[in-house]
Amino acid sequence: MPTASSNILSGKDVSLDIQKQLQEEVKLLKEEHPNFEPVLAIVQVGAREDSNVYIRMKKKVASEVGVTTKHVQLPRTLSENEILSEVQKLNDDPKIHGIIVQLPLDTDSPVDAKRITNAVSPSKDVDGICDENAGRLSHGELEGYFIACTPLGCLELIKRTGVPIKGSKAVVIGRSKIVGLPAALLLLWHHATVTICHSRTQDLRSVVKDADIIVAAVGQAQMVKKDWVKPGAVVIDCGINSIKDETKKSGYRLVGDVDYDEVKEVASWITPVPGGVGPMTVIMLIKNTVYAAKQAAEKL
Repeated sequence: MPTASSNILSGKDVSLDIQKQLQEEVKLLKEEHPNFEPVLAIVQVGAREDSNVYIRMKKKVASEVGVTTKHVQLPRTLSENEILSEVQKLNDDPKIHGIIVQLPLDTDSPVDAKRITNAVSPSKDVDGICDENAGRLSHGELEGYFIACTPLGCLELIKRTGVPIKGSKAVVIGRSKIVGLPAALLLLWHHATVTICHSRTQDLRSVVKDADIIVAAVGQAQMVKKDWVKPGAVVIDCGINSIKDETKKSGYRLVGDVDYDEVKEVASWITPVPGGVGPMTVIMLIKNTVYAAKQAAEKL
């Protein structure tokens, strides 16, 4: 395992490789089932510009794979019950195979986002975040159900390094329900010894320093430094933070939770930001949708 300088683990390259595989799968699916279209419904409440950017990315990748998207954009004036009603319509529509609720919700009145995401049928929850799918992951049921896209993308990147997960010491920094906790569970069920760190962890640096695999998902810009990382460790950076940069036209630039320029000197593999975990999240969403469409097609 190299220690002097790291190999860049490009999520962009890996996602393009997976995209090609999915294109073939969808092509075969349509040949076997003429007039069948895999469909992903994207539910958006309001019109936040950051959400619009993410939705355009999802639509683009879906289109390239051969998946149709239905953008259900709802007015921000809707009540919680009205949004739930719209989600239920998608659950009941046999032509819709996957559903994702774009977060955060942009509403005039308070809405329980968890109640909305939990309203998505587990069989269409291609985002993998409803309680039933999350519960199955906690019990180690990794087949036949949907797993949250970002952790799934992280796992795929780690596998691509060729570094064995089984028997490795893994540290996940962050315990969010969407990234940190499911990433830790995925590593655990792939036989790593996993430590989950968070804001109450004492002497965080020394805990991280012991890891063969590091997944940073804490939301603090460039927190993980070179002296936190054991030479040869695999470093997966899920962070996306904006920091001031006078050299940029916008006045800022995006960085991860890892100090990339420092840590790449000691890590064996490291994901860049942007271009690392981000593209993997999108392609895993589309992969889950293709799986859901295949399941639906088999029932025809």
